[in-house]
Amino acid sequence: MSKPIKSVPVRPSEITPKEVYLSRRDFIKAAGAIAGSAALAACAPGVAEESSSAPAQSLPALHDELGSPANAYEEIASYNNYYEFSANKEAVAPLSKGFTTAPWAVEVTGMVANPKTFGVEDLLAMFPQEERIYRLRCVEAWSMVIPWNGFPLASLLKVVEPTLDAKYVRFETIYRPEEMRGQGSAFYPWPYQEGLRLDEAMNDLTLLATGIYGETILPQNGAPIRLVVPWKYGFKSIKSIVKIELTDKQPETLWKTVAPNEYGFYANVNPNVDHPRWSQASERRIGELARRETLMFNGYGGQVADLYTGMDLSLQY
Repeated sequence: MSKPIKSVPVRPSEITPKEVYLSRRDFIKAAGAIAGSAALAACAPGVAEESSSAPAQSLPALHDELGSPANAYEEIASYNNYYEFSANKEAVAPLSKGFTTAPWAVEVTGMVANPKTFGVEDLLAMFPQEERIYRLRCVEAWSMVIPWNGFPLASLLKVVEPTLDAKYVRFETIYRPEEMRGQGSAFYPWPYQEGLRLDEAMNDLTLLATGIYGETILPQNGAPIRLVVPWKYGFKSIKSIVKIELTDKQPETLWKTVAPNEYGFYANVNPNVDHPRWSQASERRIGELARRETLMFNGYGGQVADLYTGMDLSLQY
């Protein structure tokens, strides 16, 4: 029998001091960073013109629970997988500049007792915004540590009340080819779709993010609202969401449709299962030269491993 997968607890020395936490907005402004809005595709983090002159540094004393420092705001804002805009990571930010993020509505429908359409402003008013410092592991074997602001997806799902027949949650991003020129590509089945099992969606780690580093989320990072599922490869964390549907059938997903031999529905981070074209045993943290070992479930096994009891994890790619 294999040993249980554990998460590493936060050490007191890693907790951000209150005075540093409260001063981080001033730090961002002093660094020349600006707020904006959105991002998508096979993962997550192009350079916004307004922030290109800011120093490439992380905010002080912000670490994940394993002690890794958060990536610099500028790194998070300038290295983005978002195929709706471009397949070139460095081109996404300039191409997404001016992307319209207001007004914006998210329709929650399907197998729920209380279907409803929410404006983003409604969601911000209804649910207290939390800061979650999560690791992001891209399927392409690079990673980041990102301080997100948002609220648990479970909070929203409890409001609409999934029926007993609901087993999955399907997500859909906006289709706006006049602003997202990448959607002109006929190779991809737009709009972008993703999905989770309902129990995955209800896990406390699963976040609907509306900001990074205490600022409004940028267009290249998924504005105005995106999913963050930190134990899965980044392409599961769909951006610029306009529809959430509860269903009894496993949803079709964009990358599984395009390349089913490379991108599965579960896509849990698993260093023991290689991508057909590269190893997943290690990763390159953006901003670092050396590679580091990839952790099972991206290090979040203590919170999520029990969701997959009895499943053959080697088949989940």
